[in-house]
Amino acid sequence: MANLKEIRNRITSVSSTMQITSAMKMVSAAKLKRAQDAVTKMMPYSQKLQEILSSLSSSLDTADNIYASDREVKNVVLVPITSNRGLCGGFNNYVIKETLRLANVEYKGQNVSVVPVGKKATDAFKKTDFVSAADFLPADLNEIWNELSYANATPIAEKLMSAYANKDIDKVVIVFNHSKNVATQIVKANQFLPVVQDEVETTAAELDYIFEPSQEEIVAELLPKTLKTQLYSILLESYAGEHGARMTAMHKATDNASDLNKALKLEYNKARQAAITNEILEIVGGAEALNG
Repeated sequence: MANLKEIRNRITSVSSTMQITSAMKMVSAAKLKRAQDAVTKMMPYSQKLQEILSSLSSSLDTADNIYASDREVKNVVLVPITSNRGLCGGFNNYVIKETLRLANVEYKGQNVSVVPVGKKATDAFKKTDFVSAADFLPADLNEIWNELSYANATPIAEKLMSAYANKDIDKVVIVFNHSKNVATQIVKANQFLPVVQDEVETTAAELDYIFEPSQEEIVAELLPKTLKTQLYSILLESYAGEHGARMTAMHKATDNASDLNKALKLEYNKARQAAITNEILEIVGGAEALNG
């Protein structure tokens, strides 16, 4: 059994850790609320934009759209979205593992490039052959989390769209955490380019509209905006998922620290009682010896 001083030091250390994890949980909870509000405000606009685009483009030939062209896939770009910081459970590891699986299994034999977003993804892939130094791909994207906004997310989408339009790349897949709820994140791999138009209802597709300007011009204007909005929505969702995962991880860490603290206090009390008993026995033994 450890001595009393060692146990007291451990109790102090665990108590300090519990205070830190509890504070981090509260901070993440506050940031999560703001992130969820941003996602909620963005969702109606994003969905309506996608709905209009799907309705407009349902009758158009994809060959006329540079972002929806059907060509042989040789150069694939994977965009894993992680955080800059840890202490959020398996939030980052799941994205990194899924990206590696896609690169080594699903797109094996093709030229795969990784454009990491977030320090954790950058550190994971910087020593691999997947990170490309090509000028036509976005780079140094860790700073996006310092001030996440539509204006800061737009250049990333524009560079990917430009590389696809110039046929430098043939496919872009974004790997990120979709927040099912506060405590659960599901890894998704969404195809960003080429654009896959959602099927619209037959009744909506058969309606005869008069467009001003032409239908092709409207789609050409809306599609880039939709892609930029889609990327920004994914970044917002990943940001909210990060704080949800960190809040859950810190909650569990606080509970574990509390349980450990209780166990250490019990051990401390047992050790103190044993020490007191030994001292009493020594006093009684000494008194008996003097009487003898």
